[in-house]
Amino acid sequence: MKPELTIQLMDTHAGGDVSRIVTGGIDLLPGDTVRAQMEYLRNDADGLRKLLLEEPYGIPEMSVDLLVPATDPRAAAGYIIMEVMGYPIYSGSNTICTATAVLEAGIVPKQEGKQHFMLESPAGLVNIEAIVHDGVVEAVTCEGLPSYIHTYNASINVPGIGEVAYSVAYSGGFYALVDAKSLGFDLTLDEERELARTAHAIVEAIQAARGFSHYTLGDVGPLPFLHFMGPEEKVADGYYRSRSATYVHPGVICRSTTGTGTSARLALMNYEGRIQPGDKLETVSLRDTGFIGEFTTVETEGNYQVVKNSITGKGYVIAHSDIVVNCDDPMVDCDGLHHILSSRHPQRPATSTDATA
Repeated sequence: MKPELTIQLMDTHAGGDVSRIVTGGIDLLPGDTVRAQMEYLRNDADGLRKLLLEEPYGIPEMSVDLLVPATDPRAAAGYIIMEVMGYPIYSGSNTICTATAVLEAGIVPKQEGKQHFMLESPAGLVNIEAIVHDGVVEAVTCEGLPSYIHTYNASINVPGIGEVAYSVAYSGGFYALVDAKSLGFDLTLDEERELARTAHAIVEAIQAARGFSHYTLGDVGPLPFLHFMGPEEKVADGYYRSRSATYVHPGVICRSTTGTGTSARLALMNYEGRIQPGDKLETVSLRDTGFIGEFTTVETEGNYQVVKNSITGKGYVIAHSDIVVNCDDPMVDCDGLHHILSSRHPQRPATSTDATA
């Protein structure tokens, strides 16, 4: 009999967005940084992403986070983010879920109250603060990527929609920011399909008209994301709330408001002079879940005001499972996958000991 090939998973969600944490079954990847290992997966082993996000194992609305040993000794573990559109270097919801997973798996032992540790993402080190009460991870706060407004108050004619005003922020990816009310949306769940259709048309129009370049990273590809902004309500001094929805792929509106979408909003509020360091914005999704973004500091980088921020949410573990990979199954494409599957024994989850070995 052929050896059974399995991948060990911990399924989690934050704000409704499911992140499948791969805890075992994958060989150690080449690369002296987590970013280099991500690039290896993208270029030479993309089969893992496809396997876990496509039928029969998954759906495009999910994300996958592969735990790997950290390459920086200060980090407890590394993680590589995989989504239907590719390999983002950072994601707030995926980071919240990964931090929850390493605590629940014992890679980072839980401590009552507040505890701090680092994870290593493809974007670099990420500071994590977790709040644990009676052994339950009640909240995770992670750093958002430095965010800035690239383009402010531009407009574009979108076929079938008309003239659309938008701004563009970078917060781990380029986001078009549009006012939901101006397009007739209240950001309720029954609008989800129409929101996805409208966002796709706007993103396609912007992509056809122009490209965007990061001030240090250069060309990071065409603008992929759109964030619908609802009216902002001032809940208390320095605390705002807004309904929001984030488009990430044709037909896909995220279940959560997304951490990077929330960071983009903070960058816009700072650009417009409507928020101060220490102020917070709670974004609320179509499903009434939320993340809280805090504006911490702002720095000037060239022509840009770069906002540093943090994102707070809660991750939930929803399943532990072993996926059996049968390459003889006509529904399973093992191209770009078989050479990284551990056929001898399950791979241990990444630990801080691995990181310093």
